[in-house]
Amino acid sequence: MKNITRIALAALVIIPATFLLTAGKPEETQPKNNTAGRVERGKYLVNYGGCHDCHTPLKFGPQGPQPDMSRMLSGHPEDAKLPPPDLKPGPWFAATAGMTAWAGPWGISYAANLTPDKNTGLGIWTEAMFVTALRTGKHMGVGREILPPMPWQNAGQLTDEDLKSVFAYLRTVPAIANHVPTPLGPDGKSLGE
Repeated sequence: MKNITRIALAALVIIPATFLLTAGKPEETQPKNNTAGRVERGKYLVNYGGCHDCHTPLKFGPQGPQPDMSRMLSGHPEDAKLPPPDLKPGPWFAATAGMTAWAGPWGISYAANLTPDKNTGLGIWTEAMFVTALRTGKHMGVGREILPPMPWQNAGQLTDEDLKSVFAYLRTVPAIANHVPTPLGPDGKSLGE
C-alpha cells in the first residue's frame, strides 16, 4: 500500500512538472539552417507564392493551358517572339497566352529565368543579390527596376530566412538555358539586363 501511495504521489508531481516544463514552447516555424530544411521551405514558398504562374511557360493540352514542367521556372521562352505592341497611354495591360510576357504603360516585361543556369538564369547570383533584389525592386539588387507584374513589394516582405530558403530551392531546380529577352521601355528601347 505504501508503494502505491509513493507511486501515486510521484506521478502527481512528475506529470504536472513535465507539462509545465514543456507547455508554452512555440513550435518551430522556420527551418533550421540545414540545407534540406531550407530547400523544402523554399519549395513550399515558391509553390504557395505562385512563382510558376508566370515563370513556368504554359503548354496547351486536352484540359487547356497547363504548366510545362520540362521548362520549369525558365521564364519567357526565347523562341516566343512578340509583335511590337501598340503602347497607347492608359490604365491597361496585355499578356501573352503563355503568361510569360506583359505589355503596359511601362513597356514590355518578360518573366525571368529563375533556374540556376549560369549564362541565362540565376546561376551567377548570390544569396545576398537575390534578397536585395526582392527588397529593393532592382535587378540583381543594383540594376534596372524589376517591372510589373512581378510582385517584388510583396515578396520583399518575407523574412530573410524565407527569402534565403526560396533562393536555396531555386539552386536545386534543373538549370535550363533560356535567354529571356531584355525588357523594353514604352519607347520600345531596351531597358538592359
